[in-house]
Amino acid sequence: MKVKNGLLKSVTSFILLSIIIIGVSVYFVHDSKLIGPAFLVLGLINLLIIKFFKIKISSVYPDMIFGFIDNGVLVFAAVLGGIYAGVVGAVIGGAAGNSLTDGIGGLFEGYIAEHQRKFKIDNKRTALSTMLGKIAGCLFGAGVGLIIVSFF
Repeated sequence: MKVKNGLLKSVTSFILLSIIIIGVSVYFVHDSKLIGPAFLVLGLINLLIIKFFKIKISSVYPDMIFGFIDNGVLVFAAVLGGIYAGVVGAVIGGAAGNSLTDGIGGLFEGYIAEHQRKFKIDNKRTALSTMLGKIAGCLFGAGVGLIIVSFF
């Protein structure tokens, strides 16, 4: 029964976070100066949810690094693709960028997880902790990337 409850908690949390993230994104989509900070605030809200579920930040750190690299670089690839080839370029830039950043993010995520185990830091992942960690990292990465891109 614990697996079902864990999955239900994870899916419910994901749905609620999705609604909040989409709502904030739609609200700020045309305000390039505030969308980056809005994503950073969403990342902080996600960290509060992690704390609410009594998940140690250190245990989701590898997932956060993955998400940060993944979305941080993806923003640049999508924006560059959009500048050079419009919407189709943004989609292609996003897809190509995401493919590469998933690999890079996974490399660092795995390295950090291995490094943590050497120091007896518990990074056993659950559906909930992995999902929340990756979302937090993606929000922070996108927030920083969007802030930087807004200056161009």
